[in-house]
Amino acid sequence: MKKILHLISSPRGAASYSIQLGDAIISKIQATYPGSTVQTTDLVKLRFPHLEESHLNSFFTPADQRTPEHIEAIKHSDEAIRELLDADIIVIGVPFYNYNIHSSLKAWIDHIARAGITFKYDENGPQGLITGKQVYLAVASGGIYTAGPMASLDHAVPYMKTILGFLGMTDVKVFRAEGTSMPGIQDSALQKAVESIVL
Repeated sequence: MKKILHLISSPRGAASYSIQLGDAIISKIQATYPGSTVQTTDLVKLRFPHLEESHLNSFFTPADQRTPEHIEAIKHSDEAIRELLDADIIVIGVPFYNYNIHSSLKAWIDHIARAGITFKYDENGPQGLITGKQVYLAVASGGIYTAGPMASLDHAVPYMKTILGFLGMTDVKVFRAEGTSMPGIQDSALQKAVESIVL
């Protein structure tokens, strides 16, 4: 039995390919690990806040010195990190927006990347502190970015692998529903992606 965290970053609801692909990944995980539980966190509906001065001040204030304002400002970060640490498997929906990730997912990343909590620096450089996790990226894009002339424009997947690895999550698999806006490809894009899922 596994604890699965499903992070949604698409504002398209039921029409979202990344959500549908994420659900398919979770179904495969649950078939492999019967009884697994799923915590779904919709970063768009939560209106996950972009970093502001109040958040940064709370991050760098010792816990025993935080004011009620600090505690309010840090709650999104603390909850996001708690969910992440509690999960065995993380499924992250990664829809493409302007060749990169949706701003809600970037905001989530900014809140979980906290020095001394999820990473630290020692004499050898940075060290990720979130280890032992399996991560699956459910990527959706209107174009094709795995090969061809658009490949160099994929800033989403390399970024996600880089930041997750920085935080200690190096076991990352990517599944893609791509070409979802391309005639002749779009009708089978999701099914092809679902069929590619191998845990």
